[in-house]
Amino acid sequence: MLLISQKKKETRFLLEFRLKAYKKWKQMNEPEWAYLKFPQIDYQNIIYYSAPKSQKKLKDLTEVDPELLKTFEKLGISLTEQKRLANVAIDVVFDSVSIGTTFKEELNKFGVIFCSISEAVNEYPELIEKYLGSVVPIGDNYFSALNSAVFTDGSFCYIPQNTICPLDLSTYFRINDQQSGQFERTLIVSEKNSQVNYLEGCTAPQYDTNQLHAAVVELITLENAVIKYSTVQNWYSGNEFGKGGVYNFVTKRGLCAGRNSKISWTQVETGSSITWKYPSCLLVGESSTGEFYSVALTNNFQSRLIP
Repeated sequence: MLLISQKKKETRFLLEFRLKAYKKWKQMNEPEWAYLKFPQIDYQNIIYYSAPKSQKKLKDLTEVDPELLKTFEKLGISLTEQKRLANVAIDVVFDSVSIGTTFKEELNKFGVIFCSISEAVNEYPELIEKYLGSVVPIGDNYFSALNSAVFTDGSFCYIPQNTICPLDLSTYFRINDQQSGQFERTLIVSEKNSQVNYLEGCTAPQYDTNQLHAAVVELITLENAVIKYSTVQNWYSGNEFGKGGVYNFVTKRGLCAGRNSKISWTQVETGSSITWKYPSCLLVGESSTGEFYSVALTNNFQSRLIP
């Protein structure tokens, strides 16, 4: 945690956030589920910080990994539409770091903030301190506590009042290193009378060993605000004999804090060897709405625990 904090040049607030989460995590036991069986994870054998040798900043969609474009096609965004309209702003996260975010300057003209969460920690500390951990507390569950202690990057989105985000926002996550875990954190805040569409895609290479993905997503909508959050999960699922694959243990939660606010979850689950995921909404605001649409496909030895 100290190494991650030093490499990211983080604020004192975030270091204390990590240390509190680690203390909570050490007091918890790894969950045992009735319908999901897996070998005990050796958390000392996971690489918690891994960065690509070349961190080239992306300038446009022509530089994006082809796997990302395939993921967008599954979401119904054709390659020709991307090239013609370029209507998707992308944050690309490889292993532990964001290597680039597109269309930041265009979004800034509308007051929209879209950047890596490590960048937001230093550039928008007041927003991070206000909202980080406000929907998923550090001690919420075993894997969210682990994420809170060791997360290295992810996406931060802030939509100001009376703004409809002019572009769809998207993040692509990829685990490249065989021994690395993926512990990204996503935080999206939609202020009064604002709206945003967010798309998330993920892939991983085929390895004979298992990898751990333990993410946390926090969404916050204020009065009359709308967030539509879509996921295509395509982590490696393991071979036909059940060897290898990603353990996908994710906490996703939205807070409809304002009157008439709305959060909509849409997800397609095709990858990972084991998935434990509970997208949910806290309907605090009067007449607020939460929606959840999910399609999960399994093959060979894949297992799913999704409500």
